[in-house]
Amino acid sequence: MASKQKSRRHFLSKFITAIAAIAACDLRVIARQPQSKLASEPANEPSEDLADSLEFKGKKVFYSLLKKATTKNWQALPIGELVGKIARELEGTPYVASTLEIYPDREVCSVNLSGLDCVTFIETTLAYARMLKKGGRKPADLRAEVASIRYRAGTTGDYSTRLHYMSDWLTDNSNKHVIQILDHLPGAIPFTQKVGIMSTHPASYLRLINQPDQVAKIKKCEAAINSRQLRYVPMKKIAAIEPLLTTGDIVAVCTSQSGLDVVHTGFVYRTSDGVAHFIDASSAKSKMKVTLEQGPISNSLHWSKNLTGVMLARPRETSC
Repeated sequence: MASKQKSRRHFLSKFITAIAAIAACDLRVIARQPQSKLASEPANEPSEDLADSLEFKGKKVFYSLLKKATTKNWQALPIGELVGKIARELEGTPYVASTLEIYPDREVCSVNLSGLDCVTFIETTLAYARMLKKGGRKPADLRAEVASIRYRAGTTGDYSTRLHYMSDWLTDNSNKHVIQILDHLPGAIPFTQKVGIMSTHPASYLRLINQPDQVAKIKKCEAAINSRQLRYVPMKKIAAIEPLLTTGDIVAVCTSQSGLDVVHTGFVYRTSDGVAHFIDASSAKSKMKVTLEQGPISNSLHWSKNLTGVMLARPRETSC
C-alpha cells in the first residue's frame, strides 16, 4: 500500500512539474509578443536616418513636417493649398544662399531644409507637396522630386542641366506638367528681356571657373531661352489680377537688369481675410528668413526700380 502511495505521489509530482513548465513556456512566448501593433511599428523619425549629409540637410525638419502633414491628411488637399500649408510651415527658416554648390567640379542634387534661398524655397516646397501626393515618406523621395523639378527634363546631369534662369525653369516645368504657366492673365504682355549674364560673366560663377567647358553649354541654353515667347504682368497691372490668384501660385519677379530675366521668387498665400500675400525666402537685411509679407502682393514688390512685373504659374496636380 505504501508503495502504491509513493508511486502516486511521484506521478503527481512529475505531472505538476510538466504543467508548470508548459505554463512558464507560454508566459515566455507571451512576453515576446508586442503589447500593441503601434508599439511594433517604426517611429516617424528613425534615429539612424536623422544624420545630415552634404546632400541632404534638415532631416529633423523633414520628419517633423511629415508627421504633421500625415496626421492631418494634408495629402488630400488640392495641390495649391498643400503648397501653401508647407510654405507656412517653413516660415522662419533662415535665408541661406549658394546651398547648391556642394562640389567644385560636379553636379549633385542637394536638399537643405535648414536654409533656403528664394529659388530653393519654391523648389523644395513644391517638391515636398508632390512627394506627399505620391505617397513618398523618405528624404530620398523628396530629393528625387527636387531633382525632377530643378533639372532640365528632370535629369541631373552636369552644371548646364540645372535650370539657372527662372524663365527656363518655368518653361521646362510646364513641359513636364509640373506647373501651368499663367501667361494669358489680363494685362499680360510679351516678355522681351534677354538672358546672358552667366556666359558673359563666367568669372562670377565658381563652377564656370572650375569647369570652363560648361560656358559654351550655358550659352547654348541662353540662346534657346531667348528664342521663346513668354508673357508677364507689368507692375502697374498686378493689383488688377490679384483676385484671380490662388494660394500656391508661383510668383517670379522680373527685372530690367541686363542679362537677367527674374531676380526673386515666392508663392501667393491668400489669408482668411481674402488678401493675396507674397511668401518668400527674403534676403532683406531686416528679415533674412522665409517671410509672409504684409499686405497684398501688389504692395510687396517695390524694393527696386529695376523690377518690371511678374511671371506667374500654378502647380498641377500629380498623377500618382
